[in-house]
Amino acid sequence: MAMLLTKSKFKMALECPTKLWYYDRPDEYINKQDEDSFLKALAEGGAQVEALAKCYFPEGISIEASSTKEALDKTQELIQRDSITIFEASFQYQNYYMRADILQKRPGHIKIIEVKAKSISKEKEAKMTTKKWRPYIADIAFQKWVLEQLYPSFSISSYLMLVDSDAICPTDGLNQKFLVQRDSNGKAIVALTSQLSDEDLSIKILKEVNVDHHIELFWQEKNDEGQTVKDQFQHFCKIYSSGQKFPPKAKGECGDCQFNTNESDKLSSGFKECWSESLGYKEADFNEPTILTLWDCRDKPKYFQQGLIKLKDIDKTEFKITESDKPGISRTERQWLQIEKVKTQDNSVWIDKENLKTEMDSWRYPFHFIDFETAMLPIPFNKGSHPYQGIAFQFSHHTLNENGQVSHVGQYLNSEPGVDPSIEFARHLKKELENDDGTIFRYSNHENTYLNSILERLEQMIEPPNDKEDLCSFIRSITKSPSDSKVKWEGPRCMVDILELVKRFYYDPLTNGSNSIKQVFPAILNRSDFLQEKYSQPIYGAVNEIQSHNFINQCWIVKENNRIKDPYHLLPPINKDISDEDAQLLFDIEDLKEGGAATIAYAKLQFTNMSDFERDELRNALLRYCELDTLAMVMIVEAWLDMLQS
Repeated sequence: MAMLLTKSKFKMALECPTKLWYYDRPDEYINKQDEDSFLKALAEGGAQVEALAKCYFPEGISIEASSTKEALDKTQELIQRDSITIFEASFQYQNYYMRADILQKRPGHIKIIEVKAKSISKEKEAKMTTKKWRPYIADIAFQKWVLEQLYPSFSISSYLMLVDSDAICPTDGLNQKFLVQRDSNGKAIVALTSQLSDEDLSIKILKEVNVDHHIELFWQEKNDEGQTVKDQFQHFCKIYSSGQKFPPKAKGECGDCQFNTNESDKLSSGFKECWSESLGYKEADFNEPTILTLWDCRDKPKYFQQGLIKLKDIDKTEFKITESDKPGISRTERQWLQIEKVKTQDNSVWIDKENLKTEMDSWRYPFHFIDFETAMLPIPFNKGSHPYQGIAFQFSHHTLNENGQVSHVGQYLNSEPGVDPSIEFARHLKKELENDDGTIFRYSNHENTYLNSILERLEQMIEPPNDKEDLCSFIRSITKSPSDSKVKWEGPRCMVDILELVKRFYYDPLTNGSNSIKQVFPAILNRSDFLQEKYSQPIYGAVNEIQSHNFINQCWIVKENNRIKDPYHLLPPINKDISDEDAQLLFDIEDLKEGGAATIAYAKLQFTNMSDFERDELRNALLRYCELDTLAMVMIVEAWLDMLQS
């Protein structure tokens, strides 16, 4: 029997039609996006948004079915009525199958609504033709096309129902009415803890946006070969229905392929199979760095067209280098450094000692290292809040004194269901940091973004707390203004971003071009004799040694295959049902990937039924994980201090 082509397969084929071959063979090929749809729906709020959307259509009939055939039969029975609203209506045309989130049939007209946990604002509506909207438009375009084939005499209108970021939540506790559970198939389903009141529904935080025009434009888009999407669709459908594999083509997007394996995976790699067939790669070729690993490379299509795929084949004459206008190296200088290290087989660390030392000489002890765990929920906690308003629920705080003394001096975690802790979070952070004028460190812009979000909320509050001015003044003192802010500032204790220092002053080939702390930290641990000597004994969390809130007599230097094991791998995963690495793969937004495991854990604590034991276990895992994040920052700076002395 021929495989059915669904909307998710259609979207996948637009990325790369060869993926369909691997997707349909889950027993042969790894698929990292298939790790856990329940956790993805939980973390992104997709299940709750869909449940809320259904509440806007009280007349709707939901199709419950245990098989595709049963769903199709039930849909056909209901669709005979002149007027009806159906949830999860299923349709099949030839080998094309679709299920509509919400379908309304009226005489001569069908309206389909695809519900997405994605924000929209008046300002963003005009930008729905951009690349990041393409998967959403493709999704509904496929559904409309199937219905047009089945009901040619009907007019069909298509809508995306999106989360209106301009809307204001009408009631307190709205998001706690949606309890997320896992059904027998592992999918996320929502149970309402109580019926939504008229007041809950008085302001719609979800918004219908007509996308018929966007669909027309979508079908006419052309690829590099000049084929429209409609032409591509017909072409890969023909090959797919014949049961053949689409001829693979290596391209820049291969770096995000979900069918690529790790060494520990037991299933085959679709990525390797593609590159073996299209580029003639042998096993040894896969060990060589390619353009896919070049940091922040924006010209991948150009290099693929020229056949310059391995970094060692790229010549300096083909590489445009722009010098930095501030101390350290520029983006392109850093890229060339990465290429040059590969070309010369130089595996040593590069460090700009002079400029890094100048930077570090401006720092004041004691050094403070902070890391936040955060979430963005589509359905707000409180009346008057906006959807996707940032929530800061956890921080960790380490200090490093001039005498080398390291201490985990503070932490905060509030995971109480239905409580937005962000203001209290800022209050606790202020208490931690206001006792001296030591330099404060973060890794990436994340902490600055969330503190500015809290600042904006405080300034807009109709009934602000009594300490509003103190909190606002504190936040401004340690942050800088967002790039799009009309009011500009940079606080006297503005946090120092270690990530920016890594980019400008430090490169280690062991990171494979990544500047993520999850790569830089284990790499520097393998390089630094100082760190290895200091942390090879169980002094972390030991009496009269390094103060810790969550570890006792912890030894961080554990060797495995002549390498020091990644300290994050010494901890059990935050979530028992998914590894921390796989948790990152569930998120499309880069900012969410790093803290993906923590975001999932927070969503579980908010929206699922858990025993007190499970709740405590998950909280303790979050505390350990966040403490290691700030310890990693401490160790990076300790290693640099030692390197500058040697």
